[in-house]
Amino acid sequence: MGKVLILGGYGNFGKRIAEALIRTDVPVVIAGRDLSKAQALAARLKNIVPHADVAAALINIDDGLVEALKNLPPKVVVNTIGPFQGQDYHVARACIAAGVHYIDLADGREFVAGIASLDEEAKAENLCVISGASTVPGLSSAVVERYRHRFNEIETMMYGISPGQKAERGLATTKGILSYVGKKLKPARGQVGARYGWQDLYRQTYPELGGRWMANCDVPDLDLLPEAYDIKSIRFSAGLEHPLLHLGLWSLSWLVRIGLPIKLERHAALMLRMSDLFNGLGTADGGMHVVLRGTASDGQPREVRWFIIARNGDGPQIPCVPAIILARRLAQNDRAVADIGTGAKACVGLVNIDDYLTELSRFDMKTHHFED
Repeated sequence: MGKVLILGGYGNFGKRIAEALIRTDVPVVIAGRDLSKAQALAARLKNIVPHADVAAALINIDDGLVEALKNLPPKVVVNTIGPFQGQDYHVARACIAAGVHYIDLADGREFVAGIASLDEEAKAENLCVISGASTVPGLSSAVVERYRHRFNEIETMMYGISPGQKAERGLATTKGILSYVGKKLKPARGQVGARYGWQDLYRQTYPELGGRWMANCDVPDLDLLPEAYDIKSIRFSAGLEHPLLHLGLWSLSWLVRIGLPIKLERHAALMLRMSDLFNGLGTADGGMHVVLRGTASDGQPREVRWFIIARNGDGPQIPCVPAIILARRLAQNDRAVADIGTGAKACVGLVNIDDYLTELSRFDMKTHHFED
C-alpha cells in the first residue's frame, strides 16, 4: 500500500479527499506551505478515524519539490493547489522526476487539455499523470459514458452546476472563475457568435431545488468532450443560488466586457466574504444538470436529462470523487496502472458513474433521470 500525498491537503477539497482515503485505510500525507494547518488537520482526521495512517509535511511547490517527494516518498500525489488557469506543469514534471503518479483537480481549460504534452515523459517512467480529476470532466464524462449508447448521435450537450449559497466555497475556485468573467472566451463547438464569461443568462429548473440562473463558464470539457464523443454542440454554465449575487456578477461582467481595467480575481477573498453575508437568504443545497439531445438508432429524436442534487452542504464532495477513486486505485493496486494506462491525459472516461455514486453514498445526494 503506497502513500498518497495531498498538496493543499488542508484546503476545501484536500481535506475531503484525505478523509475519504483514510476511511479506506489508504495512508495519507497532508502537505502545504503551512505546517501548523497540516498538523491540525492530521490530528482532526485521527480523531475521526483513530486507526488512520495520516501525517503532515511542509512542502513548497515552488522550492525543492522533487527532493521533498523523493525523501517522503509517496506513491501518488494529488494536487489541489489552484487556481490552475495560467499555471505551468512544474508540479506534474516534479512528480515524473520523482517517480510518482500525479493527479490534479484542475478546471482550467487550457491546462487540462494541454496535460497531454507530458505524455511521452510519463510513459517513459511508467507513470499515470491525470489532470481534471474533478466534476468536469470527471463526472460529466462519466454521465456521457453512461448514456452515449442510447444515441446514434449526440447533437447537443447542455449542462451546468449550481452550488448552494451556504455550501463551502474555495478561494482558488472563485479566483479561477473570476479570472474570465466578462472576458471573451475561446469558442465552443456548435456555439454561434462570441461567448463571454458569466454572460448568456438562462434559467435552469432542477428537481427539488426549483429554478436557478445560469451563465457561461469556461471548462476543459468544451474541448475534450466533443472530441471524445463527437458531440456537435456543447454548452457549460454555472450559477449562484441567490439571484442578487448571480445577477450582480453578471453586471460586473459587463464592466469587464466594455474594457474597464478591473481585475476581479484580485478581489476574490473580499467577494467571498461579501457573499457570505447572504447566507441567511440561501440554502446548503446545490445541483448539477446534464441534458443530452440527439437521435436514437431508429432515427427518432432522443433526450436524456440527468441531475444530481446535493443537500446539507455536501455539494463540495462531488468534485473530490475522481481524485479519490483514482488515487486509491493507484495506491492500493499496481494493476491499476495498466487499467488506467500510463502517460499523461485528461480525466475523460476514467471513472465509472456507479463507482462515483457509490463514493457519494454516505452523503445527502440524490440523482434523477428523465428520458424522452
